[in-house]
Amino acid sequence: MVKIRMFFKKENRAKYISHLDINRCWARALKRSCLPVWYTEGFNPHIYTTFPLPISLGYESQYECVDLRLVEPVPFGEIQERINRCLPPDIQVFQVGEPQMDQKEIAWADYEVTALCQEPDEYISQITAFVNQPEIKVMKKTKKGEKEVDIKPLVQLLSISPTENGAAMAMRFATGIEVNINPSLLFQNFPGQQCQGLTVKRVMVYNAQLERFQ
Repeated sequence: MVKIRMFFKKENRAKYISHLDINRCWARALKRSCLPVWYTEGFNPHIYTTFPLPISLGYESQYECVDLRLVEPVPFGEIQERINRCLPPDIQVFQVGEPQMDQKEIAWADYEVTALCQEPDEYISQITAFVNQPEIKVMKKTKKGEKEVDIKPLVQLLSISPTENGAAMAMRFATGIEVNINPSLLFQNFPGQQCQGLTVKRVMVYNAQLERFQ
């Protein structure tokens, strides 16, 4: 039994594919690739796959991953080539290897956020002040219902600059199994100038020491 972790991009039209459909897409691609994947046992066997951190619908990502198992070893380069031939062009694997970290170690993720707005300078001033305030209290859904939480320690604005029609931001959010902050949670509670459009792309995932998740 060989444990495999594949890193892939989910871009362009693929951002509109739900996580449930991503699961189906991967299952079909793995079957067509004829890779010696391991199936779960029991009454309804299926290809074993786990996605440590699925991206939200409508978001792009340059750093997604899926874990699976092979019943016999296959060179990593061959795995990448065979699976990419069976995946849609907007979902492509760029790295294959054995898992180096536990999924539970995921702690942070970096995003590129672009906001379309009428007055970029004013928007930049307002969003910067909002993120840098001492507290950012929001209502967050939990398993026990809605709860007010302070997401200030869980959000960082790394950089921000004006664009022709808005603002481009590099942001870091707490991300993982235990604590997971969706970027939309911040922007939905932003009281300043509302933008006409917001695009979000995840570009990297880290552990607590800000080492790239591998």
